[in-house]
Amino acid sequence: MKKFLLLILLIACSFSSFSQMPGMSAQQANIGHVYGKIVDSLGKPLEFISVVLLTNKPDPATKQNKEVLFKGVVTKANGEFSFEELPIFGKHKLKISAIGYKTIEMPVAFQLMMNGKPNPKAESAPAEQMKMLKNLLGGVDKDLGNIKFHEDTQILQGVTVTATKALFESDIDKKVFNVEKNIVTAGGTAVDIMKNVPSVQVDIDGNVKLRNASPQIFIDGRPTTLSLDQIPADAIEKVEVITNPSAKYDASGGNAGILNLVLKKNKKTGYNGMVNAGADRLGGGNVMANFNVRQNKINLSAMAMTNQMRSQTIGESNRFSDVDGIKSTIGQDVASKMKGGFLFTRLGLDYFITNRTTLSAAGIIGQGKFKPSENIDINTFRNGIKTYSNRISNSDRDFRMRGMQLGLKHNFTKSGEELTADLNYFGGKNDGSGLFTTNYYGDANKIYGSQIQKNLSNGKNDFLTIQTDYVRPFGNKGSLEIGARVQINNLRNINENSIKALGATDFKTISSATTNYQSRNDVYAAYVSVAGAYKKVFSYKVGLRAESSKYDGKLLNTNEDFNNKFPISLFPSIFLSKDLPKNQQVQMSLTRRINRPNFFQLIPFVDYTDSLNITKGNANLVPEFTYSSEISYTKSKGVNTFIGSAYYKYTDNLITRFLGQETNQISGKTDLINTFINANSSNNYGFELTGITKPKKWWDLTANVNFYNSRINVSNLEIASTPALWSMFGKLNNNFKLPKKFTIQLSADYQSKTNLPINTGGQSFGPPSQVQSASQGYIKPFYSVDIAVKKTFLKDAASLTLSVNDIFRSRYSVQYSEGVGFTQSYSRLTNPQMVRLNFSYRFGKMDMSLFKRQNMKSQQEGMQNGMQMQ
Repeated sequence: MKKFLLLILLIACSFSSFSQMPGMSAQQANIGHVYGKIVDSLGKPLEFISVVLLTNKPDPATKQNKEVLFKGVVTKANGEFSFEELPIFGKHKLKISAIGYKTIEMPVAFQLMMNGKPNPKAESAPAEQMKMLKNLLGGVDKDLGNIKFHEDTQILQGVTVTATKALFESDIDKKVFNVEKNIVTAGGTAVDIMKNVPSVQVDIDGNVKLRNASPQIFIDGRPTTLSLDQIPADAIEKVEVITNPSAKYDASGGNAGILNLVLKKNKKTGYNGMVNAGADRLGGGNVMANFNVRQNKINLSAMAMTNQMRSQTIGESNRFSDVDGIKSTIGQDVASKMKGGFLFTRLGLDYFITNRTTLSAAGIIGQGKFKPSENIDINTFRNGIKTYSNRISNSDRDFRMRGMQLGLKHNFTKSGEELTADLNYFGGKNDGSGLFTTNYYGDANKIYGSQIQKNLSNGKNDFLTIQTDYVRPFGNKGSLEIGARVQINNLRNINENSIKALGATDFKTISSATTNYQSRNDVYAAYVSVAGAYKKVFSYKVGLRAESSKYDGKLLNTNEDFNNKFPISLFPSIFLSKDLPKNQQVQMSLTRRINRPNFFQLIPFVDYTDSLNITKGNANLVPEFTYSSEISYTKSKGVNTFIGSAYYKYTDNLITRFLGQETNQISGKTDLINTFINANSSNNYGFELTGITKPKKWWDLTANVNFYNSRINVSNLEIASTPALWSMFGKLNNNFKLPKKFTIQLSADYQSKTNLPINTGGQSFGPPSQVQSASQGYIKPFYSVDIAVKKTFLKDAASLTLSVNDIFRSRYSVQYSEGVGFTQSYSRLTNPQMVRLNFSYRFGKMDMSLFKRQNMKSQQEGMQNGMQMQ
């Protein structure tokens, strides 16, 4: 209770700082980009038209500003011109001239804007900066459109540029958190990033939850088969938190939201790169390097990362059961380790066909190998008789993955009108083997017998997504968006179990635990969305998505088929937004989504890898449908932002894990077996508060707290449901800028008692921590604190970061569940006080003319048409 009150007090303190309005400093940055096309009165492109850019600069003699030549070009055969790497501060002028044509002059100003008008106070209003930042293409990249020579000067819209990115940006259907400056995660993976993103929870196993449900993971707006621990933290620029996805996004995912990871990109002319290297106290290490080069129409990027992972977990579990009149108590002391590593590489190419059309291609190759091991001491009391055994597990798992991405983006002349087409393919193969030896001890602590179980597996996965989207603005603030999507997933897996029982000399295949299967899952979708404003009263975004799907599965060893077709379902979405006086905004959303059972959940495969935690699928599962609503309020004042949200979710036929009594196919006796069920329904509602403030010039603070109530109704199973429970999750993140280029980041999170999360498993048969039912238990309270210190040197090109996670060894997860004939608790602590040291170095030269053909003709043209001032 003391921890809870302390957290509330800190959050209250963060919100009390709203009266401060310190200014935001800005540094010169040559990141502006202006381009367009010169046409005659009939729209025909004009070649060899002189286009020069003039800038204001003080005259040393008169001390007065005067216009001087900054850059100059001539239009190409298609009439296009382009200026890159322009200073975002100061006044510029574009001058277009040619013999026989009327000269055109138009101002080009990179300045902060508010509501379309210059606002000198905008530098201290981060909320307005957030609104402007959401359309970055309209800020840094400015398309002047088709410029007619014989018409009036085109009045350009203002360009919005800020010197530093805001920590938070808000859009009508998502919240964006810039995480590239998060130093605690240096040398880590995307899992570490998520620990510091508001609204997101990360449990002891690295499973990510968004409002107590597992979200979908996207990369750059598209689904991915990569897991979060396979994505380097240093490659992520920002995280888009979509708690209530609109019709644009895949309706699959049920009651969960979407976490979209936006990777870092660089389109500046020249070359640049970064090298990271680090190590941790358990002997793990990481090296990452990326390189980017851009010249004229080509942008080439390459990235490679290797991560050697080391992990240690200690824990214990206790289960009391009463099955068929046999009462037993089983206690386990667990010590597990994991050694492994992975290699991830990506090569990308962007070809700028014109200033408005870009063709992109990228290839991804990765591989990894992991060696988990576990030692479990097992004490069993059954009918008054005590026995002791020891279970030793040694496994090998490796994967090889590859991917391909193709994309086309075309910006039309009309601002905001664009067409995109994407093809994404991810595929991989995996192999695994495991040896599980259980030694049984007698009274003299001597082994009197052993049972050995062996598991061999291999599999293949292919994931193809084809998607196209078209956006067309209309009116003042309106837009029409349409799109279509096809997703095809092919899966094949071979899994064989054999056992050498007590006293046996040979291994015998367990036919009931040997499953070879293949499946194909297809999803077809199309959507339409309309956005706009109603008489300056409110903004809206209304959409409708249609989806149908089917899957075909087959058990290869029995030739048993599993086929399901889901007809076309409609998924509407409504988003409303109202701007209020004094930088306030209210938003509301309503959506419907679906979660279809996957093949892992459907096949009646029984996993006997752990005889104390047997799992299997359920072929009778049906899809679940979720209805979500949310209302949020945002208030900004100076450097402070407050966000309050209230939400409600209702799900029919919720898919969740369930632990019940069934016949054990090996022993023939009744046993406790984990499976999947459709619960009658579930309710999840609550409210969330987020505050972003700057109490001092050297201190940034983000506070987030989520109060929620969750309940799963399993009345259809004629058993008691877990009572509804109010819970709280809170998170604090502090950044302190100290003298001599030192930075300290201090973050903490607290989870109160809460019901077990929904759908934490289902795609694999994981450790016992993942197979307890959300409808049958809860998690006890815990908290953790992380700290990092960063030193920047070599003119800010290099940095050294020392971080410690869970510094008080307090992230101890204790789960409790109960049902018919059993009660069970499981507690674990993973990698406490993890110390990492990470080095980072950035390099590059932004004005180098790589790939450029140097000849006398080009040099003469450069002298005649303009020069770049130093």
